Amino acid sequence: MYANKKIALIPAYEPDERLVQLVQDITAAGFEAVVVDDGSGEDYSPIFSVCTVYAHVIPHEVNRGKGAALKTGYSYIAACFTDSIIVTMDSDGQHTVSDAARVCRAAASRPGSLILGSRALSENVPLRSRFGNSVTRGIYRLTTGLAVHDTQTGLRAFHSSLLPLMMRIPGERYEYEMNVLLELARMKLPIREVPIETIYIDNNSGSHFNTVKDSARIYKEILRFSLSSLLGFGVDYSLYSLITMLLGLPAAANIIARAVSSAVNFTVNRKLVFDSDKPLGRSALQYFTLAGGILIANTLVLKALTAAGINAYIAKLMVEVMFFFVSWAVQRLVIFRKDNRASRRESVGNV
Repeated sequence: MYANKKIALIPAYEPDERLVQLVQDITAAGFEAVVVDDGSGEDYSPIFSVCTVYAHVIPHEVNRGKGAALKTGYSYIAACFTDSIIVTMDSDGQHTVSDAARVCRAAASRPGSLILGSRALSENVPLRSRFGNSVTRGIYRLTTGLAVHDTQTGLRAFHSSLLPLMMRIPGERYEYEMNVLLELARMKLPIREVPIETIYIDNNSGSHFNTVKDSARIYKEILRFSLSSLLGFGVDYSLYSLITMLLGLPAAANIIARAVSSAVNFTVNRKLVFDSDKPLGRSALQYFTLAGGILIANTLVLKALTAAGINAYIAKLMVEVMFFFVSWAVQRLVIFRKDNRASRRESVGNV
């Protein structure tokens, strides 16, 4: 086994000659290169054959996705190297060797941290990439409370002590990299950013990111939460409207409707949205404490809006939108959070 190495892990799917140039440059700079051929097929064998001169090349028989390719590389590194700094790089020439060295130096000085190579993402960046990063940056901050400028960067470095954790994090395709950021935030492990050069070649035409399919994978939890909330809202708003119409008591209608819809929402969120393994009693206590707090705030704000002359039905819609992200963040970070205390102790203890 090799020790004290800087290792560049490069997942590659249907690469061009830029991959060969990258592995040549990265090895010339003193890195050990590990390339994962993620099922590119026979047409790309010549490129990977040249790479074997400079790098450890690991094949996937079929395309399994970027997350799976990274985990294959992590497993190989864990078996063959010790006390290393790993940097992940894209195969299309978007990351420079000097930037890879920069994030590795930061990771070596902070072995318990994940170091992100953060791009400026200026107006010269393709609109698709700039928009996608803005959306994920906003969602990530709402979810975790952490401000990370470049959530989608593929240039990431960390000490090999974090490898067991990295291999356990779920996700097989592009969603894996976002899952890493979410998991480390849950575990309160540091995430730091180092400015790097922003390079997009041919308007990022080499990217295999599918805007619709891969965005759905990245945002699937918030999409499920949105659908669950929509279901709860449908129950809530229907009961609220019915009771208000029959009794003319919007405040009382709000309380009754919220109690019923909360029970529906808790059941759906626990099993279908967050797939929680926490004990039912504890989750229920936390959830209904949250629901009670939101109900009080919801009712007070609703009364204030209706007292100000806003239509009761419009006021209800405004209040629900207001508390949507508050509820999501608390449920994700506290109530239905996966219990990772044991894995956290293991990872931190090995640093």
